Amino acid sequence: MIRFGTGGTPLSTKIITTKDGAKLSGRESGIYRSAELGLNHLEMEFVHGVRISEKEALSIKSTAKEKNITLSAHGSYYINLASKEKPKYHASLNRVKKVLWAGSLIGAKSITFHPAFYQGRRTDEVAKIVYDALIQIIEETKDLNNRPLISPETTGKPSQWGSLEEILDVAAKINKKTGDFCVSACIDFAHLHARSNGLYNSYEEFKAILKTIESKLGKKALKTLHMHISGINYGPKGEKNHLPLKESDLKYKELLQALHDLKVCGWVSCESPNLEEDALLLKKEYEKTSKT
Repeated sequence: MIRFGTGGTPLSTKIITTKDGAKLSGRESGIYRSAELGLNHLEMEFVHGVRISEKEALSIKSTAKEKNITLSAHGSYYINLASKEKPKYHASLNRVKKVLWAGSLIGAKSITFHPAFYQGRRTDEVAKIVYDALIQIIEETKDLNNRPLISPETTGKPSQWGSLEEILDVAAKINKKTGDFCVSACIDFAHLHARSNGLYNSYEEFKAILKTIESKLGKKALKTLHMHISGINYGPKGEKNHLPLKESDLKYKELLQALHDLKVCGWVSCESPNLEEDALLLKKEYEKTSKT
């Protein structure tokens, strides 16, 4: 089963006041709104930092369970696990650990973040630094209860470290080292499309992506796949900005067909500007595919 939701609180969310007069947080109100809309997933955004109390996090977990909404979490935009500046490198480690902490409390299935930049270095050099950073993070968060999957996101610009192959290679090495399936990948299909300046946009290419994931990380990866789907504007330098699906050239129907045919399970977060409209479009199109 694939569950569909928005990347962040739905735009139409209104703060809910409980019977006793208490106001719920925007995040918790977003869970109620997601359920009202007929969505069944929600990605909590911590892109400007993890600002949540343990009390709120546990309340979110309870509400999500009550409303049958699965959760994922997106970490800070200010993460660079290969920064050449030591203070920024260590701050990045802490930011990943913080979103893992928040994710474990809210019951997130997976957390994601943009992992690194090349900064003039070869891919293998950056990969080694990212590998070491993630190994350290895993060791330092081993006592977290229900630690989510760590799923670095495929990035949208060639200047950013984070191609499909780069992330899968590091994830596979870490899982082999730890003997545990603890690192996967967040596959942002719009980013892959933009990064390649127009490739990765056909049924066969989508199938090839999914088969590559399976070959690198095993069948379990396709049963717990963290995904982002949206329209996107791009050029020779990659991603420019997100677009509504119907205003973009992303062949999302072919993508959904490939996901269905390869029996992928997991969570889709829509990051289009019209968040819930496109999330519902994806969910309804996928349900049509599943009936054929």
